[in-house]
Amino acid sequence: MKIFDLTGKTAVVTGAARGIGKATADLLEKAGAAVARIDIDAVPGIISADVADEGALEKAFRKIGAIDILVNNAGIAVRKTSLDISRAEWERVIAVNLTGLFLCSRIAARAMKQAGGDGLPRGGAIVNLASVMGFSGGIFPNPAYQASKGAVVNLTRALALEFAEYRIRVNAVAPTFVRTELTTPIFSDPDVLKKVMHHTPLGVLPEVDDIAAAILFLAGPAARCITGVTLPVDSGYLAR
Repeated sequence: MKIFDLTGKTAVVTGAARGIGKATADLLEKAGAAVARIDIDAVPGIISADVADEGALEKAFRKIGAIDILVNNAGIAVRKTSLDISRAEWERVIAVNLTGLFLCSRIAARAMKQAGGDGLPRGGAIVNLASVMGFSGGIFPNPAYQASKGAVVNLTRALALEFAEYRIRVNAVAPTFVRTELTTPIFSDPDVLKKVMHHTPLGVLPEVDDIAAAILFLAGPAARCITGVTLPVDSGYLAR
């Protein structure tokens, strides 16, 4: 068995236009998978859909057909304190980061649970993007994001148990701060970045390709007996 070979598999990656999502889609393709990319932005080669819009998602997944791997990467952040964030901003973060992940997962699972050629459920792998903020109160106030990612960690466990009988594995990756458009405010401020590095024992932050590699591991046969796990890729952040 080639433990990182995805030849013959079909994968869906949300939030795939840039950052971790793009790196992941590219790596899954290199591993042999046919990859369908979903993003809210209308970009060539991307299926345009808002993950918080169930109707749009149903339409997108019908276009794709049978799938073996789902990577729930789409996510947003509104970095405001609990006293400053508006209810609309709070609800949008939860809608994208948590509800969108839930909707994509159950649409995918309904297809994955269908019988394959052996009469057993087709099965598959779902990999969610959590965060170290799902295990930690964080360094900076970001309550909506932190709440959503904490929920992703436990939803990953819940779906892993629920979907196991259908041969569907559900895991998550929990990155620390990674240089993407989402973290521009962090990386563009030397004082803020210095604080981040103070909480980074290895002294180096992961790149998008490091997160993609962890996702490839959890999505493929190398992790065939792993489910319900959230794997930190955090340079030691959570070890403190």
